[in-house]
Amino acid sequence: MAQAETTQGRAYAVNGTELWVEDTGEQDLPVILCLHSCFLDNSMFDGLVEAAAGKFRVVRPDFRGQGKSRYHDVDIITMDECADDIAALIDRMALRDINVMAQSMGGDVAFRLIARDQALFRSLIVAGSSACGEPPGQGAQFAQWVVDAGERGFTGDVLELTMAVMFGKTTRANPDKQALVGFWRERIAALPKTLRPAMKGVMHRETSVPLLASIRIPVLIINGEEDMPRPPAWSDEMKRELPNSRLMRLAKIGHSPTLEAPDVVLPAIVDFFTTPRV
Repeated sequence: MAQAETTQGRAYAVNGTELWVEDTGEQDLPVILCLHSCFLDNSMFDGLVEAAAGKFRVVRPDFRGQGKSRYHDVDIITMDECADDIAALIDRMALRDINVMAQSMGGDVAFRLIARDQALFRSLIVAGSSACGEPPGQGAQFAQWVVDAGERGFTGDVLELTMAVMFGKTTRANPDKQALVGFWRERIAALPKTLRPAMKGVMHRETSVPLLASIRIPVLIINGEEDMPRPPAWSDEMKRELPNSRLMRLAKIGHSPTLEAPDVVLPAIVDFFTTPRV
């Protein structure tokens, strides 16, 4: 993806940390602010950079404690802290009229961010995301996953669970997608144990459902039928609660639609941000 190689990367000091940001930099183009999944960092949007070339400026931060951003030796990095960071980054970079592309954890941050100062934002896409906290059964399983990842790293059953969370079963079994699956398996296997505070923040997040009614910008919800950690019913809840939203549901796709179905999803993202429709 040659276009992704043209982005400019630098660290921004915000809120006592440093966030690494990749930025295509065009001052005369509207902005897409990309908020990534836990485990995958801002490079998960390389394909979007290419799809949006010449139409949008694409700004891609890594959340604190993830990717190339500064590590913090704390017990937990919360969704509210991440929203504080991104709000400070928006101010530092003087971004306005922002389209937000949020994947998984990115959606948890985006709802908190947009509800604070909606005037800064034009539209929102959430993919493989939700607004609720973890239900008790799944929360208990994922809490142990956090502990195991912090103690043993992303190997063995920890790696297998992470792959099952991040990619649908059809994608993982599809011979034509083994290069994609293998690439991200290698990347996830290399994640440090120090991801634990960020991972814990996602798994122990509080609900943001009460914020949804106040978010009146156009929202596109993209959900895969095989999304194990954020199942279709959770997207249906967002659709009911967001006053200006529509839902795009994808068969045989899991938690990472932008990666699992780029031929369908990336054009839909660019189209929605060009002329938001609900």
